[in-house]
Amino acid sequence: MKQAIVGFHKDELDDWVAKLACGHTQHVRHNPPWQNRPWVESAESRHEMLGSILDCKLCDVEDQH
Repeated sequence: MKQAIVGFHKDELDDWVAKLACGHTQHVRHNPPWQNRPWVESAESRHEMLGSILDCKLCDVEDQH
């Protein structure tokens, strides 16, 4: 299910996590070549991504029940 990014924080391993409008979270790592998200590296770029849409896998699972 598509959800907007409403914030960011770092987890205990210092990886960036997006907080979604639904209340769930999703890691947004920049780990090339597997995950190419250079925008997580700067505060300005993360701020520009607020409101962007991610696919929330947890909402998809909950929706199936």
